Amino acid sequence: MLTLKELCAGLPLAPIPELTPRDESVPHAPTRLQELTLAEEKLAVQNALRYFPSEHHELLATEFAIELRTYGHIYMYRFRPNIHMRAYPISEYPAKCTAGAAIMHMIMNNLDPTVAQFPHELVTYGGNGQVFSNWAQFWLVMHYLSELTEEQTLVMYSGHPMGLFPSLVSSPRLVITNGMMVPNYSSREMYDKLFSLGVTLYGQMTAGSYCYIGPQGIVHGTTLTILNAARKNLHTNDLSGKVFVSAGLGGMSGAQAKAAVISGCVGVIAEVSEEALLKRYNQGWVMELAEDLDNLVALLRNARRRKKPVSIGYHGNVVDVWERLVMEYEATGELLADLGSDQTSCHNPFQGGYYPVQLNYQESRDMMYQDPGQFKLLVQESLCRQVKAINKLASRGMFFFDYGNAFLLEASRAGADVGRTDGLHGTKFRYPSYVQDIMGDIFSLGFGPFRWVCTSADPSDLEKTDAIAASVIERLAASNNSLAVQQQYEDNIKWIKEAGQHKMVVGSQARILYSDQEGRTAIALAFNKAVSEGHLKGPVVISRDHHDVSGTDSPYRETSNIYDGSAVCADMAIQNVIGDSFRGATWVAIHNGGGVGWGEVINGGFGLVLDGSEAAARQAQCMLAWDVSNGVSRRCWAGNQHARSTIQQTMRDNPNLRVTIPYEIEDTDLLDKALNPSF
Repeated sequence: MLTLKELCAGLPLAPIPELTPRDESVPHAPTRLQELTLAEEKLAVQNALRYFPSEHHELLATEFAIELRTYGHIYMYRFRPNIHMRAYPISEYPAKCTAGAAIMHMIMNNLDPTVAQFPHELVTYGGNGQVFSNWAQFWLVMHYLSELTEEQTLVMYSGHPMGLFPSLVSSPRLVITNGMMVPNYSSREMYDKLFSLGVTLYGQMTAGSYCYIGPQGIVHGTTLTILNAARKNLHTNDLSGKVFVSAGLGGMSGAQAKAAVISGCVGVIAEVSEEALLKRYNQGWVMELAEDLDNLVALLRNARRRKKPVSIGYHGNVVDVWERLVMEYEATGELLADLGSDQTSCHNPFQGGYYPVQLNYQESRDMMYQDPGQFKLLVQESLCRQVKAINKLASRGMFFFDYGNAFLLEASRAGADVGRTDGLHGTKFRYPSYVQDIMGDIFSLGFGPFRWVCTSADPSDLEKTDAIAASVIERLAASNNSLAVQQQYEDNIKWIKEAGQHKMVVGSQARILYSDQEGRTAIALAFNKAVSEGHLKGPVVISRDHHDVSGTDSPYRETSNIYDGSAVCADMAIQNVIGDSFRGATWVAIHNGGGVGWGEVINGGFGLVLDGSEAAARQAQCMLAWDVSNGVSRRCWAGNQHARSTIQQTMRDNPNLRVTIPYEIEDTDLLDKALNPSF
């Protein structure tokens, strides 16, 4: 078993590691679609050999060619390190600066088998959201980070470490780009080719920026979404006996079962992979299992009657669940679902993100590679069946919402009846995006998924940070006069006080809550002070999901409620990362692609190490203010009234902030008059 010092010594070449069979005891990524010409296959192998001296090329060339043709990608399994992959205490990493050690801590958490979806393929979540493209890159990055100083920046090109470059002490220590493309070439087909060539990767959101904290990262957002969906559409704060039906328990989607219970309802989550289902069950995220539909319906009815919060994991296809619920309604008149959504990885529907109901799990994995054309047809037929069942239940009172996984987008492309309309304000569907209908105004208030990781890896530090965060937002809630803001603070106070008892930690000692600019800054400063005074045993890394007020431009999700015609523009995400980089972020990342798919979104993220220093406090104040106000300002300019009020208050609090506020048209008939054909 390797030590961290050995791991950071560089790519092992003397001797080169022995080739061992692929470990079939862990889940593996589906075989990637690989439609390369012979010349392109040669280029892919040539690209992989660049990491190794020529004396190893004869051995590795054949091996890499076999991997390419067998798995659709060169992962370099030979170089998968023999180490217990986890987030070690920051003090154990051999490093020349705190930032280097903190980043290594975050990377290893992203690849921890208890956290990562397909750890041996370096996939953290979402079916294809990767940290690196191959294991050689991992070794080189760990070596570079161990050598990193406060006057250098590590530059990452889509998983490839370009190297350490001289920079200022005030500069980021790491800059990451993933999947960035010349716009005319940003297509799913081009991605498949370039990924096979080893020259780009899909970083999802927090996988490729090393900020993933396990499914807890989305538990809170899903909890808030369910609560606010019930308030708005079921007109209740009490979800006792209410049923939420969805699909997916793999990566981020694994949060749904836990979120349903925290919300107080009955969660029914279908999952085709037995490995994924049992993983969540053994982690305590799923409370009960159902192997057949009769058992599922019996468990569901019992939980509804008892009004007991419970999560039920169904081993099977969600299309069968939806169609059975329709059958139950038609037979009894009983509507067994109140809320519905979907969290399959539908951004990648034809390569493992969505499994058609006509095939079982293994049959799907075989066909998607052996007969991709037929597999695509089955996926589209399955999507149509799923939507048909959902439509029937929705017409009887169930509320369905799109959770930003491209489900409705792909269903529309399959020909399903989702009421797609394309117009001036982008594409809309019968069922609104949860951003449009549920969470959009919350983003406009400046609230979003603020995260932190205790790099000491000590659970007691996490308990202390929970208490610090609760104290801060209780104080802010008491002094805020906005009812909308107070509601969000109250939800988050309840969340953070109960977070420990829900046992959501998987991997690093991390936490998440939704907060606005004032709250994020105050919490960060309180953490930094606790580190400085020795109350915490190690530095705290703060970050956020890219899915936030400023981080992401995505017309099907984060910016789906932007109605000035700019929903498809990506200025906000690019400006966000540039601005964070010179205002104090320890690292920044910008990606093409995210939860809704390659080419459909640009998203940016950051990490900031709070080491107790005065410099860290200044950086947190400056960077977090920009990181939130950037998005609030954009939403204000697009006409959102919550954003307008929020940014105006922020300007009153900070005289150095001056934002362009739009003038409103008072005469609503003015445009019709101006554009009258007779003019």
